[in-house]
Amino acid sequence: MTIRDAAAGDARVVADIYNHYILNTTITFEEQAVTDTDMAQRIADVQGAGLPWLVVESDGEVAGYAYATKWRVRHAYRFSVESTVYLAPALSGKGLGRALYSELLLRLAKSGYHLVIGGIALPNAASIALHEKMGFEKVAQFREVGFKFDRWLDVGYWEKHLGTNQPKKAR
Repeated sequence: MTIRDAAAGDARVVADIYNHYILNTTITFEEQAVTDTDMAQRIADVQGAGLPWLVVESDGEVAGYAYATKWRVRHAYRFSVESTVYLAPALSGKGLGRALYSELLLRLAKSGYHLVIGGIALPNAASIALHEKMGFEKVAQFREVGFKFDRWLDVGYWEKHLGTNQPKKAR
């Protein structure tokens, strides 16, 4: 297993992984498949904002990805981020998600972020289990906030403090 920064050349595989979840699940509230170009731009935007977008490789192939985005635009939120992690469906349950998330959290802590927020469309037992294994704690749930595949869906929020109580640098 190798974890590294995502590159533009990863966009096709990353889009393929994500499109599975868009088209077949309620894990994401997006409803239209994304193109390779869309995904390359998303990767560039996240990295351009100074935040990590990582991929995990298994047997030399991209098997999943994780990234962080700003939680909100107001300056006071600058030390809080929202995290996202997706794995190729056939590769879940093999420890890749945990390793990927560990690296993401490590990089965020080293960069001086204080709080990581994980939003989970419910139900999603696998994502809840991963977040809680990583030390996240459930703090909120919005009921019927999304509508996909002809049904209302809840979203729960989990948070993890990174132990960085004092900002390392002004952003």
